[in-house]
Amino acid sequence: MKLQKHIVKQKTVIEVFKQYIRSKSKVTDEDLAQIVAACQVKRLRKRQYLLQEGDVWKFNAFVTKGCVRTYTLDDKGNEHIINFAVENWWTGDRESLASGEPSIFNIDALEDSELILIPKKNFDQLCELIPAFNDLINSVLQKSFIVAQNRIHTFISLSAEEKYLKFLEKFPHLPMRVPQGMIASYLGITPETLSRIRNQTAKK
Repeated sequence: MKLQKHIVKQKTVIEVFKQYIRSKSKVTDEDLAQIVAACQVKRLRKRQYLLQEGDVWKFNAFVTKGCVRTYTLDDKGNEHIINFAVENWWTGDRESLASGEPSIFNIDALEDSELILIPKKNFDQLCELIPAFNDLINSVLQKSFIVAQNRIHTFISLSAEEKYLKFLEKFPHLPMRVPQGMIASYLGITPETLSRIRNQTAKK
């Protein structure tokens, strides 16, 4: 009975990914079957690691359920959050994936989460064999670059309040799922500053 439930659950994870692929590209049923064949289902409990600093990242990862964060730790043990990833977002360390060098990042789950993992070798083969899938991935990478570029601009150009308002504008759902201290870390401000900004914002 437990095995049957596990199989049903795994199908659900795969179906979410298939629905995403279909909505973003014009793959054929045969193409989709090839993509699914390369997929591995990964489940994380809250606070469980997907990647730890010092390990080599070897996958392309897609979140079908839950929320994960990517962060570093400085010499004093302070966390510096690089990004969050929720349903229908990709995550991972592209530098470690491309270079084969150990990652400087940690990725862990903020909620019980489910992901699709595709090993790099299989992923590269899929991009070569399936033009529609390759176009989808190029589009994802382009959008990721633009997001990173805009974040750098926000970080160096805007006030703390403007950073928070921009965050709410782009990710209105995250404050209800992510602790305030982690949002402050992502924005590069102290929790106290964020608390003050939130109080001021609420009064307006």
